[in-house]
Amino acid sequence: MTDCDSQRLDNLVLSVVMPVRDDAPSVRVMTRILSVMIEVPCEIIVVYDDPDDTTIPVVKALAAKYPVLKGVLNSRGRGVLNAVASGVDVARGKYVLIYAADEIGPVLAIEPMLRLMEDGCDLVSATRYTAGGRRYGGSLLGHVLSYTANRLFCLFTATALSDCTTGMKMFRRELFYRLKLSDQGTGWSFAFAMAIEAQLLDLRLGEVSVVSIDRLFGGQSTFRPLPWILSYSRWFVYGMRRLPPWHRPRPKLAFPTLASTHPLSFPPLTLDFVTPGSRPPLSAKQ
Repeated sequence: MTDCDSQRLDNLVLSVVMPVRDDAPSVRVMTRILSVMIEVPCEIIVVYDDPDDTTIPVVKALAAKYPVLKGVLNSRGRGVLNAVASGVDVARGKYVLIYAADEIGPVLAIEPMLRLMEDGCDLVSATRYTAGGRRYGGSLLGHVLSYTANRLFCLFTATALSDCTTGMKMFRRELFYRLKLSDQGTGWSFAFAMAIEAQLLDLRLGEVSVVSIDRLFGGQSTFRPLPWILSYSRWFVYGMRRLPPWHRPRPKLAFPTLASTHPLSFPPLTLDFVTPGSRPPLSAKQ
């Protein structure tokens, strides 16, 4: 049994929330990977909109071997944000990680994200576009739109985060409700809103680079160009109106200064707080 499996569920450090839609192959693989890679007491919460989702039988079958895994029916209404909110409602971990079931690469960023949280961050976001971050696979149009939107947002505002639209974010559980996120967006656009609202609340933020590989195990993508463009554009304009303009000083950002190969039982890492753009490149091993 892994370290993650052997811990009591009343002493959880991390709750991983994975919204799914007929992602049975991805959940089957990611459950095995996450239960091995996460070295703190954790739980894996798979949230689905449809009671007939093809992921459900897989979750039930795996739960016998992986007691940290459980399935939750989204009771708040369809959509990724409502699925995440349903997962947070039942989460028992000190921290919550939003994780896409179809991405294997970012799993390596979980440990450095946990380190930043343990050292005082309120929210840590992944980044695919700086410090060695990469994005592969998935929709080419989606990649172009995401990269362009994040670059323009960094040019037009004093955002601290280089990848506001990524859905991979770790945060303190009670913080989720303070963000007061709207369910009016489409798909994963709520993650953009999370990045903006976190900065408006003057939270202590961190960022960790990831290599994102979309749809490696198949599954059904929810990407729809027009609705997504309209939804993300709404938050883009909102952020430009609410965040300081580009010529103002950017908020300080925490990032890991050492490779994440040491166990979390080691003494906490010292955080460096620097202005985005002036930070040194992360270690190649990170």
